[in-house]
Amino acid sequence: MTHLPDSLAAALDPVEGYAAAFPDHEFALCLTHDVDRPYKGFRSLYYALTDRPSYHLRTALSGENTYWQFESVMALESELGVRSAWYFLDEPNLLREGTPTDWLDPELWVQFLGRYDLTHPELADAIGALDDGGWEVGLHGSIPSHADVERLRVEKDRLERVLGGRVGGGRQHYLRLDGLRTWRRQRAVGLRYDSSLGSGETYGFRHGYAPLRPFDDEFVVFPLTLMEQALPGVSDDTDRAWRECESLLAEAADNDAVMTVLWHPRYFARREFPGYRRLYRALVERALDMGAWVGPPGALYDRLVERGLVPDSTDSTGAADAEPTSETPSGV
Repeated sequence: MTHLPDSLAAALDPVEGYAAAFPDHEFALCLTHDVDRPYKGFRSLYYALTDRPSYHLRTALSGENTYWQFESVMALESELGVRSAWYFLDEPNLLREGTPTDWLDPELWVQFLGRYDLTHPELADAIGALDDGGWEVGLHGSIPSHADVERLRVEKDRLERVLGGRVGGGRQHYLRLDGLRTWRRQRAVGLRYDSSLGSGETYGFRHGYAPLRPFDDEFVVFPLTLMEQALPGVSDDTDRAWRECESLLAEAADNDAVMTVLWHPRYFARREFPGYRRLYRALVERALDMGAWVGPPGALYDRLVERGLVPDSTDSTGAADAEPTSETPSGV
């Protein structure tokens, strides 16, 4: 979860004149997907103990992987004429890199058992297909990386080797932020933006309508407006969830806002998560009908740079290449 005092978040400077980055549009809608678990694996057995046992056992025994949604979402977004950002997670190997204390932590074992390998040919092919098709590939920093600049650097470097190109931004797993320190670490390893400022339990423009500049330089924060799991009763009452989405879109249009949404890929599995795929389609279609610019945060960041609203990171003097030894006077 995000750890940033409300008073500090409220004091962050917006990108002045940000709406000039989409001058012919009513507002901007940034589409993002955190690739937490592309393989359902053992979760089929766990879910079989809690809900719809026959369905989950059937998928487990058949080997069906309902969490693999790359091609499905790419086809949907291509049909809609939009692109999005996909943030890939590279978690530490608990057995090789963990301590004896870590090995006794049940939560860490749950994380480890769902871990995937970015270099696996199947994942590497998916990353390549996204990049070739015009989607953004970004970093979903692991839980330890939010407080460890070297861990963050390792994860970014590994993803860039698989991608064969530069990674410009991303989001921390579980929205973990260590005050301003995480953003300083992200900036130090060469990331241009982050989208971890938000909540998985509530939604709305809590942090304003504009992208933010925490350090008054090229580093930008795109606050997270909506995570799909925060919406009320999507599978049971899609109409209610849709009304909430409509309200957010209307507020965005009224305020020239940048609205950022997160839809985890697994939620596009129709039988597993009824209603979510249809709701995502409706959200994007309505935004387009309302005259929104729709795309990944990285593309919007490029527009901010092109219009001189944030400095070009390629012109940086390199002062942020190492993690600072001190933070702000308040230590946040």
